[in-house]
Amino acid sequence: MTVLVAAAVLAAAVTHAGWNALAHGIKDQVVAFTLIAGGAAVIGAVMACFAPLPASGAWPYLIASVLLHVGYQALLMRSFSLGDFGQMYPIARGTAPLVVTVAAALFVGERIGGWQLAGVAVASAGLIGVALWGIRGSGARPHWAAILAALATGLSIAAYTVVDGVGVRASGTPIGYIAWLMILEGLLVPAYAVCTRRGALPAQLKPYAGRGLLGAAMSIAAYGLVLWAQTHAPLAPIAALRESSVIPGSYRICHEPI
Repeated sequence: MTVLVAAAVLAAAVTHAGWNALAHGIKDQVVAFTLIAGGAAVIGAVMACFAPLPASGAWPYLIASVLLHVGYQALLMRSFSLGDFGQMYPIARGTAPLVVTVAAALFVGERIGGWQLAGVAVASAGLIGVALWGIRGSGARPHWAAILAALATGLSIAAYTVVDGVGVRASGTPIGYIAWLMILEGLLVPAYAVCTRRGALPAQLKPYAGRGLLGAAMSIAAYGLVLWAQTHAPLAPIAALRESSVIPGSYRICHEPI
C-alpha cells in the first residue's frame, strides 16, 4: 500500500464518519437516508455523464452490491434508532475488517502477511473494545437488540466491501462504478419513503435538505476513495485502515453540535 493509497483511505474514513454523524443527527432516519441516498443518486447521475460505462463483467457485482447496501442502510438505521451513535458505530465498523480478511482469503484468494493480519485484528479489537467499554462505563444494561443490529451492520459492510472490491476491479472505471452504484442504490430508499410517507414527505425533508445533501456528497466521496484504493491494494488492509480513523472522527462529531 503506497502513501497515496493510505492517505486516500484515511480521508475516506473521516469523511464516512462525518456523513454517518450527519445521518444520526436527523432523528427521523427515513428522512435522513432519503436525502443522503437521493442526493447521492443525483451526484452519481452527473458523474455517469463523464465516465465510461462499467465493463459487462462488473454488472453482476453492481447488482449484488446494491442489494447489500440497501440491507446495510436498513440495519444502520435500525442500530442508530436503538443505540447510541458513539457505541453502535464503532461496533459496526470494527466488525467488518476481520470478516473482510476471511472473505477475501476465501473468495478472492488474497493473503496478507502476519504483521498486516495483526494490524487488522488490533484495529477491530480497538474499535469494538471502545464501544463495549462505553456501554460498561454508562452503567446501563447492554441493549442487545442494538448490539445485534450493529453486528449485523458490520457483516453487511464486510459483504459489500468484498463484492465491490471484485466489481470495481472488473469494471475498468472506478468513477463509472461508483456513479452507477449510487444511481441504482439511491433510487430505492427514496422510493420507499414516497410509498410510506406520501404527501407528507416534502414537508418532512425540507428542514434537513441542506444537511442531507451535504451527507450525500460526503457519502459518495468517501466510498469513491475506497473503491479507487481497492484497485491498488488488497482488500483487508484497506478495510482495517478505513476504520482506524472512526474513533476520533465519530467521537468528535457526535459530541459537537451539528
